Amino acid sequence: MKLYIAEKPSLGRAIAAALPGPQQQGQGWIRCGEGKQSFTVSWCIGHLLEPAEPARYNPRWQKWRAEDLPMVPDQWQLTPKESVKKQLNVLEGLIRKAEVIYHAGDPDREGQLLVDEVLRYFEAKCPVQRVLINDLTPKAVARALQQPRDNREFRRLSHSALARQRADWLYGINLTRHFTLSYQRQGEQGVYSVGRVQTPVLGLVVERDNTIDNFEPKPFFRVLAHCHESDLNEAEPTTFAARWVPSETFRQHLDEENRLLNGDTAKQIAADVEGRSGTVTEARFRDRNEAPPLPFSLSALQIEAGRLFRMGARDVLDTAQNLYERHQLITYPRSDCRYLPEEHFSQREQVVNAIFRVSQALQPEQPRLDLGRRSAAWNDKKVDAHHAIIPTARSRPSGQLSQAEARIYNLIARHYLMQFCADAVHREGKLTLAIGDHRFRASETAVAESGWKALEIRLRDNHQDQSAAPLPRLKQGDPVHCARSEIQERKTQPPQPFTDATLLSAMTNIARFVDDPELRKTLRDTDGLGTEATRAAIIETLFRREYLRREKRHIRSTDKGKALIGALPDAIRQPDTTARWEANLESIRQGKGDPKAFMADLEVQIRRFIGTDPGQESGQALPAGNAPHCPACRAPMVGREGKFGRFFACTRFPACKGTRPIEEQDPQDGTGQAPVPCPHCFAPLVRRKSHKGWFWGCSNFPGCRQTVDDDNGQPALHLRKTT
Repeated sequence: MKLYIAEKPSLGRAIAAALPGPQQQGQGWIRCGEGKQSFTVSWCIGHLLEPAEPARYNPRWQKWRAEDLPMVPDQWQLTPKESVKKQLNVLEGLIRKAEVIYHAGDPDREGQLLVDEVLRYFEAKCPVQRVLINDLTPKAVARALQQPRDNREFRRLSHSALARQRADWLYGINLTRHFTLSYQRQGEQGVYSVGRVQTPVLGLVVERDNTIDNFEPKPFFRVLAHCHESDLNEAEPTTFAARWVPSETFRQHLDEENRLLNGDTAKQIAADVEGRSGTVTEARFRDRNEAPPLPFSLSALQIEAGRLFRMGARDVLDTAQNLYERHQLITYPRSDCRYLPEEHFSQREQVVNAIFRVSQALQPEQPRLDLGRRSAAWNDKKVDAHHAIIPTARSRPSGQLSQAEARIYNLIARHYLMQFCADAVHREGKLTLAIGDHRFRASETAVAESGWKALEIRLRDNHQDQSAAPLPRLKQGDPVHCARSEIQERKTQPPQPFTDATLLSAMTNIARFVDDPELRKTLRDTDGLGTEATRAAIIETLFRREYLRREKRHIRSTDKGKALIGALPDAIRQPDTTARWEANLESIRQGKGDPKAFMADLEVQIRRFIGTDPGQESGQALPAGNAPHCPACRAPMVGREGKFGRFFACTRFPACKGTRPIEEQDPQDGTGQAPVPCPHCFAPLVRRKSHKGWFWGCSNFPGCRQTVDDDNGQPALHLRKTT
């Protein structure tokens, strides 16, 4: 028997529709075809298995006791979910009879694990093939079924998902119990949930709210010079406004954003230039081409729909899922990719024709399309298991589209059509002036040719053209005259509270909120906090647990959320650590990272968070928690003896041969104390001396540049700083 296992019933029905008939339906399965050409299609219903509860490993863990922490299972276990146990039993019987199994989970990390864990649970012995289905239309499904791949090619994707699942269990259960028990000892009630991703997301909102609540507006000043060309033959010269450019001379009067804070200084600058002549020191005028934006990933779609339609992240995901499963109008929506396979270019005419039938309001845009144009979106090198979200070739929905469905489809369709439009052309100009001892700058920008921008959906308050007035076409060295000066007084504004769209953007572009420049550089290439499929659920979880609340379209933190974040150490409430883990999970997916090393490192960090020391391991001179991270792969290191003395070696040896010298405590430092972990990466701090005196530096330098002030031979952790 040949068995297809889909992630959900709707996908199972789509697979059955693409297989030869006749069909016979049973409880939880569909049989297609006859004789040797017969196939059986069955499905999961989301995760049929879930990580075992703590009491399953140890009866003592049923009760919440501080002395039992951390809880680290010796052998990980899964248990059937009661709500879907019937379907699990159906799959068990089918797997036992199967000669070959086709894994048809969704083409992402969780979809891979969801079916793999069922196959492992029942110890499937037969060969397993993988089919990747991004589009539920019959032709697309049939095409995918003809291109199976060996499921072993995707084992790293499964390892990454499994590491994520176990990390969430370890991190969430241990830290939730630890901090809840701490609160209860202080007389508080309830559970204080801590999560690997949800807590840093909450931390972002709390930090933003605290900044807003404590914000004190300050006045600042803009100085404008209204100038015209000096050598004039015209009766009415063209006057343009140029803004004062701050210089180091006035550094003491500027804030961190180079805004002028001193009103008297502003008056002096205005008086210095009014009525004086100057010179153009730089003149640049150009036309700049802007290529169309790429098609959507899920996060990009959620951000844009939130901005345009004020839809919540969960609403966008649910709507897109309906368009994919029920109407079959779009491709797989939980995608983190914004590129398309080059092979898809041949389907463009069918897709474009389908768009105009489904969304007739877009038909007037047909003349501006050039289907021979090929944008940067089609790129096989940028596509992995799934591709960008685009419309399918299906030309009719299954029933009438709701307003939300029509909006999301229209938005996805517009971004697809943009790929066949000409570039937008921006006309830009810049003049830099020297008037006395001061510099001023004037700029202009305008859209010369709209190109793909004609397909953009613009907010009502953006309909007016915000382009600057055209500048006179002056050249470098041309004389100018300041007819009058002007001072504009403004006040600094606090940042805006988060919305669904801006919080999703923050989670996706988490590097913006990280101080460490090396980590920030690394995070630009990773997915940020959470995954495409989980970010909406994470935000909803924070609302459900009463950590967040809504003020119209804004997302604000509750007193409970602020209390939790205020009590947590930086490494838990800030995004740095969790974002590192996401980078590690991506490294595991690519085959570069070791899931065992990742879990060992996580266990060390959890022990540090709850204030326990790891036990001494055989053959190790130092506990794992006191060892630094490998400079090559970031796995924990262990102390070893070599012919030249003691050194740190990577726990992944021989796969990784990273080493690091053991820096002994300076005998002159007079501390004689056990190593103290770096608050940033948990490697030991080492006491060092500079021309300014004693300080503590991370032994993982230059990988970690954390330093801590010295307080009478002790690391002054409350004074820590990063250089």
